[in-house]
Amino acid sequence: MTSTDADGGAQPEGDRATGQTGAGAGPQVRGVLHPQGAAGRFTLEQPRPAAELGALVESYWTVRWDLRGRPAHEQKVLAHPQVHLVFEQPEAAVYGVDRGLFVRRLEGRGQVFGVKFRPGGFRPFWGRPVQELADRVVPAVDVLGAAVAGTARRVLELDDTPAMAALADAFLLARLPEPDPLVAEVAAMVDTATSDHTIVRVEQLAARCEVSVRTLQRLFAEYVGVGPKWVLRRARLQEAALRADAGVVDWTLLAADLGYADQAHLSRDFTAVVGLPPGRYARQ
Repeated sequence: MTSTDADGGAQPEGDRATGQTGAGAGPQVRGVLHPQGAAGRFTLEQPRPAAELGALVESYWTVRWDLRGRPAHEQKVLAHPQVHLVFEQPEAAVYGVDRGLFVRRLEGRGQVFGVKFRPGGFRPFWGRPVQELADRVVPAVDVLGAAVAGTARRVLELDDTPAMAALADAFLLARLPEPDPLVAEVAAMVDTATSDHTIVRVEQLAARCEVSVRTLQRLFAEYVGVGPKWVLRRARLQEAALRADAGVVDWTLLAADLGYADQAHLSRDFTAVVGLPPGRYARQ
C-alpha cells in the first residue's frame, strides 16, 4: 500500500510522533477509498522522519494486517502525486505516481514499511526526471543500490515502528543528496494545486505560482512525475471521495464547489478513475 496521507514536517530524534489509526476507525485518510470497509482489516502508523530529512520526506508509514482465517481484503487508493520507497516482500521497491487506481490485496499476516517523499522530494535521490517513474514499480536496488535490500530485511524483521523508522533514517541520511532549492518551490506549487479548489485550470495555477504554463509543466514533469492538470484533477476526485465517505452528498453542489461545469462532468471523471459513479460509490 503506497498512498496514505500524513502530516508534514519533522521532529528531532527522541520526539518522534507515531500516530496509529485502525483504518476506518479514526479520521479519514485522503485517497483511501471506502475507509469504513477497511476498518479492522489493517492498522496504519505514520512516524515522522529525522528533522534533517524533513525537506524531502513527508512521513514514514507502516501498515500491518492479520487476516488469518478471514477473507482477503482488497484496498483501493487514489494515489497522491508522490513517490514512495516501500520495504516489502519479496523485495523493496520504488513506486512512482500511480495515475490510475492503486489496488493492494492483503491476505494472511504481514507488514510493509514505506517512505513517503514530498512532491519533488525524490528527484534529488533519483537524479533524473521523476516522470520516468510514473505508473511504474522499480526494484529499489536499481535506484538506491544493493544496500537497500539489507536495510529492508532488517526493517521487516522488527515490529517496533520507531525502531523501523530509525533504520530508515540512517539509510536515507547516509545518502542525503545536495540541497535542491527547486524541491521546496515545487512542493509549494503542488500544495497550492491540491488545497485551493478554486483553481481548476493549469493557467490559473501558473498565474498563482507566478510562472509560465510551460515552466509549470516542465517542473512538474521533472520533479513531481505527473502534469499539473493531473494533480488538479486528482485533488478534486480525492475530495469527492472524502465527502462521499463522510455521509450524504449533494452532488450538484459538490460539483460546483470543485469547479466542475456540472454534476455530469464530475460523475464522468469519478467513474473513469474509480470504476463506478460517485452516487453508487457513496451507497456502497
